[in-house]
Amino acid sequence: MSHIPHLVPGLTPPADEAKSPVFNPATGEQIATVGSASAATVAEAVAIAKAAYPAWSSLTPAKRAAVMYRYRDLLMKNADLIASTISREHGKTHPDALGEVQRGLEVVEFVCGTPSLLKGDYSRDVGPAIDTFSSRESLGVCAGITPFNFPAMVPLWMFPVALACGNTFVLKPSERDPSASNLIVELAHEAGVPKDALVVVHGGKDAVDALLTNPDVVAISFVGSTPIAEYVYATGTAHGKRVQALGGAKNHMVIMPDADIDQAADALMGAGYGAAGERCMAVSVAVPVGKDTADRLVAALEPRVRALKIGPHTDADAEMGPLVTRQHMDKVAGYINAGVAEGASLVVDGRGFSLQGYENGYFLGGTLFDNVTPDMSIYKEEIFGPVLSVVRASDYATALKLVRDHEYGNGTAIFTRDGDCARDFAANVNVGMVGINVPIPVPVAFHSFGGWKRSSFGAHGIYGPEGVAFYTKLKTVTSRWPTGIRSGASFAFPT
Repeated sequence: MSHIPHLVPGLTPPADEAKSPVFNPATGEQIATVGSASAATVAEAVAIAKAAYPAWSSLTPAKRAAVMYRYRDLLMKNADLIASTISREHGKTHPDALGEVQRGLEVVEFVCGTPSLLKGDYSRDVGPAIDTFSSRESLGVCAGITPFNFPAMVPLWMFPVALACGNTFVLKPSERDPSASNLIVELAHEAGVPKDALVVVHGGKDAVDALLTNPDVVAISFVGSTPIAEYVYATGTAHGKRVQALGGAKNHMVIMPDADIDQAADALMGAGYGAAGERCMAVSVAVPVGKDTADRLVAALEPRVRALKIGPHTDADAEMGPLVTRQHMDKVAGYINAGVAEGASLVVDGRGFSLQGYENGYFLGGTLFDNVTPDMSIYKEEIFGPVLSVVRASDYATALKLVRDHEYGNGTAIFTRDGDCARDFAANVNVGMVGINVPIPVPVAFHSFGGWKRSSFGAHGIYGPEGVAFYTKLKTVTSRWPTGIRSGASFAFPT
């Protein structure tokens, strides 16, 4: 059985270091172990990254961009290998994993423009013979704590931006599927990122706490559940760090009476059941407006959900794979039980799904609820599984209020042919990312990703211009050179 190591040059973990099992979720078999770093191990990794900072940050932006160009090429050449590594430990289908790699790769492409991204502003003659210019400068050692559902994409949303801006980086990936994170970091080293400028430590809460409290870590990026995001934000900021912490979601799709129902149903299938619903941008609530719209939508969804092709990532025809762990599978099944107990109409029941030859895998079938109400736990809480809830709305105002009143504000969508309605929805919904006839509105890499309300904590979104702002600090210089003109001392505030 293989062991997945920390990637810290010169580090020798203690012989008694705790280890966590890594499973293949399609079979339920343990396939590897991964170390759980102690506070001392994390401190050593941070110290190594700190020592590497002066040399890496002193490189010109163009030289760091050249490394990112090489990294882009290596990611493209190894995309299939990265995707297979993701699927083996996470369970998502191979095409879905390839999509994850591509969306991470786009961020690397964005930071290939580092020299332009770090340009400042210049103003001549802001006063008599006085000029002002600004620059964006690196911070120091940054750290990223990343989730199991995107073990390649989310790290690629973080460390390429931080490195391109001149920082060094400590990555702490999920211990559930750590191999893909190691692989993309090793490719970064091959591209020319020094091994001490980008390091990986594995582990659980002890490793997280050690990063949050280490005085040499100046910035923390986090993606995960809302309770942990709140904890990371509160702890990190209390220790003087800048923190971006992205949390959970309960994403709604509003379906107006004029929408193409087949198009909306197809969109809901991919957005609700892709990656077994283990996406923070998954659509888990469909809000059809009007009884006729709701009846037609449920009638279109039911056969599609029943026909979902579920299997391991090695099945090229699989549309949905297993959940990541047995514990998570049981948790999602518990939500289905709760939905039934609370009175929702169970249209398609995914409990008890079994796949011949994979009876020990962590599989659930697609589940569809109708007549869900806002007081039910399956509506209020993030399930993070293949469960879609239909909440019927009598009119557009009611549908909009549902979205506005929910505690989460990550993503939302509306399907309609009415431009007035779509424009009003985009203007008045209090959610960070909005799709109009687009079910999963994840921004492209030269924009930025970020939710509102209890889906995000901190001032900056991730990647894109917001990412550059997060991983840099602004310096503004105002200068005057002697001109032979003397006017004496002035004690008024300068104007």
